Amino acid sequence: MNKVKDLSDAEKRQLLKQLLARNEKKTERVLNPVRSAGSTNDPTSFNDFAGFKMLQEQAEIFQTLALKNPYFCVHEGISDHVTHFEGKKYINYSGYNYLGLSGHPEVSAAAKNAIDQYGTSVSASRIVSGEIPLHAELEQALAEIHDTEAAVALVSGYATNVSVISHLFGPKDLIVHDALIHNSVITGCILSGAKRLAFPHNDWNALDQMLQENRREHERVLIIIEGVYSMDGDIADLPRFIEIKKQHQCLLMVDEAHAAGVIGPRGYGSHDHFGIKGSEVDIWMGTLSKSFASCGGYICGTKALIDNIKYNAAGAILFSVGISPANTAAALAAARIMQREPERAARLRANSELFIERARENQLDTGDASGTGVIPIITGNSVLCLKLGQYLSDRGIYVHPILYPAVPESAARLRFFITCNLTGEEVIYTVDTLAAAMRTLKAN
Repeated sequence: MNKVKDLSDAEKRQLLKQLLARNEKKTERVLNPVRSAGSTNDPTSFNDFAGFKMLQEQAEIFQTLALKNPYFCVHEGISDHVTHFEGKKYINYSGYNYLGLSGHPEVSAAAKNAIDQYGTSVSASRIVSGEIPLHAELEQALAEIHDTEAAVALVSGYATNVSVISHLFGPKDLIVHDALIHNSVITGCILSGAKRLAFPHNDWNALDQMLQENRREHERVLIIIEGVYSMDGDIADLPRFIEIKKQHQCLLMVDEAHAAGVIGPRGYGSHDHFGIKGSEVDIWMGTLSKSFASCGGYICGTKALIDNIKYNAAGAILFSVGISPANTAAALAAARIMQREPERAARLRANSELFIERARENQLDTGDASGTGVIPIITGNSVLCLKLGQYLSDRGIYVHPILYPAVPESAARLRFFITCNLTGEEVIYTVDTLAAAMRTLKAN
């Protein structure tokens, strides 16, 4: 690998292809981290775990292409529409501070005041002695935003899906989810013991057919979709899925992680976007780390659903510490700003529409982007994707490449998170620089 600079572009692409192929074969072993098959190395050494070996091969890719490792870059301040690394300013598309509320003076002050009053931890699970008044206030605001009877806030967005799905459903049940659903949902489905089926992305006709063939064999059936999909930025046709869930007597869960605070006239998410009642969906799930400028997850729904989770869900409440005072207060302050300032979501969507329009004028592939907070620029080529990311970084634009196994190799992309504080000038500069980079790199 000392002579990588002497390789031609064709040779570099071939080497990268070989490395990706080797990684693909190892993916299943990474998901189940045990020693590599047939290994003769020390069984007590973590160097022999498949996941670590994949990281070593990934490092070879970066070295081969003479690129910096794009992961674990250290922010030197607030991650908003601009950020700083190593003393350099970047236009920032790498974070989902959608409404610019992380770093907002009101949100920061609320977190500081909560620490002064309640400390840095609630120091227990909420059901035992970890409850503080801010928890109920936040949950009331979340229920208002999602138009539901009640809500519960939890310490982790990922763990919310894992613990709630695995608690509510079991071996007699069926869970049917979109093929592009988040990993946390899949993990929750597996732990539940329920039968799991995936339908093609956003294909409600395929879902209908699956339910016709499988519904009668199961006690309960849960359909799971996302309001806005985190890789493509497209919006699920929620009214169609509601029709199907009613027709087949199923429950419907919608993950609003990238929808809440973004879509709808008020920015309240999918129910706001489509003008439907919150009660049309059985389980609303969301995260507090994006529009709500905090950390954690939540579930909204009927009081019966929320009480079941609060008193019985082991991973959610019983054996997990309550969300911290600072995070609770920050999310509550962000929720209140969201409610009184819908123009923040409107600015985000305007920025997204400008980005997409400019990108398509420059023949850039934005996939199924729908004017939300997520816009992919699909390259279909990991080498090109990595080089584009470096090219943009060198010109003060920070965006992450998304490669296999997060997406298929043919769908390799740069994923741009759009936020409300971006200026039109920043968006135009970004897209024009990206288009120039694409032309230059493809020509070479």
